[in-house]
Amino acid sequence: NFLIPLMIGARDMAFPKLNMYSFWTFLLSQLLVLASFLSDLGSAGAGWTTYPPLSTNVGTPGVGQTLVVAAIFVTGVSSTMGAINYVTTVIRMRAPGMGYMRLPLTMWGLWLTAILNALFVPVLGSAALLLLLDRNFGTQFFVAGASAVRGGGDPILFQHLFWIFGHPEVYILILPAWGILGDVIPFFARKPHHWYKGTVWSMVIVTVLSAMVYGHHMFMTGMSPLLGEGFMLFTLLISAPSMVVVLNWVLTLWRGSIRFDTPMLFALATVFVFGVGGLTGLFLADISMDLYLHDTMFVVGHFHFTMAAASFIAAMTGVYFWFPKIFGRKLDERLGKAHFWFTFVGITLVFGGQLLAGYAGQQRRLFDPFQYTFIHGLRGLNRWTSFFAFALFAGQFIFVWNFFRTLFGKAVRAGENPWQVTTLEWTATGSPPPFHNFDRIPEVVRGPHEFSNPEVRRLTGRDFAGQSEVLPGSAGPALAVARG
Repeated sequence: NFLIPLMIGARDMAFPKLNMYSFWTFLLSQLLVLASFLSDLGSAGAGWTTYPPLSTNVGTPGVGQTLVVAAIFVTGVSSTMGAINYVTTVIRMRAPGMGYMRLPLTMWGLWLTAILNALFVPVLGSAALLLLLDRNFGTQFFVAGASAVRGGGDPILFQHLFWIFGHPEVYILILPAWGILGDVIPFFARKPHHWYKGTVWSMVIVTVLSAMVYGHHMFMTGMSPLLGEGFMLFTLLISAPSMVVVLNWVLTLWRGSIRFDTPMLFALATVFVFGVGGLTGLFLADISMDLYLHDTMFVVGHFHFTMAAASFIAAMTGVYFWFPKIFGRKLDERLGKAHFWFTFVGITLVFGGQLLAGYAGQQRRLFDPFQYTFIHGLRGLNRWTSFFAFALFAGQFIFVWNFFRTLFGKAVRAGENPWQVTTLEWTATGSPPPFHNFDRIPEVVRGPHEFSNPEVRRLTGRDFAGQSEVLPGSAGPALAVARG
């Protein structure tokens, strides 16, 4: 909501009131979750997936689970409203000259994420609504077996609905991270992004394929072998455009004049942890390997490398990078780098330990895995993984201290464009920006990564040119430019 208008040259989102409704609806969903803790039988007890029959009245009686399922539905309504706003804003509110192939990659990531949200969050909402009907009105969409009164439904139907949303959700989390890296890496390598259009189309292909791979979460449910092979094929195929994105990052770094500021360190760490997560995902995409690795700690390590770690570290990249834009001050570099090393090393050791434990056969979701004698040799690995997890948590207090110290202390003003980069939020308005973002809507004349151009250096003495910057001696932008 803050960055999209700034990066596309707009004064606000397309639907400001819808933006407000989305926020307050989300707040309502969080109040429902908090209220569930005050119910007689406690909050939700069916896990984060809320699979039936555990999430039915038989598995988790009481109001707590019902309130959490209702919160999921309300969150879906909020997300859908926000997604419609994001999609419309990027389509309709771009500045003159801001064609699709001039959008910063952060915008591509957020826009494709919003499209996935608009398409697939309603599927999760429908699953939550049907589960609410089962819990409160006696329907039997997901109730089967002895609990069913009349015929009964199918708990596996819920899994289909959940994962039809759940796997696009993986890319809802990672596409914004890819976009942030796609901008930050060329910014700090001082080079144009290698094969910008290839990265864009790879992200689009991943977005399309994300709807065709959800079944790999359900290989163990007894699905048709032919259907399973189809899901396996598409899961392996989706790694190809993902690899194009990663290779383009690496080639952007190649022979660049790299500045190892804190945002760049976090960006490089994201490349590493996402690479590890992606490679381990190839094992789980194969049905024969998944039979062994399913529901082991290997799955936990893979998921957290790919989603939790990559998304979190990329978010930290964005926080350190855009903090001066939001507050007009830069976070302390020494504290930022200390935070980086605690985070990067901690995440690698914690989730790397989980990968090793899972490959050795340790199951997930066990209160005491050491009741199995063949796991006894993994006690030391589990103990050290726990120590590293506590260290990782403690390291985040460095960021908290840095944040409040910079915000309320005597930090030096960052300046209008402290990173010397090219996109509109840094070159066409102040830091922090005024309430209306731009005094005059900028007219875009080039792409988002104009670096190392000898002509620009000759004319300006700098190694970069802003997206709307008119170079000395060149004609100004046309008043009417096709949006492309």
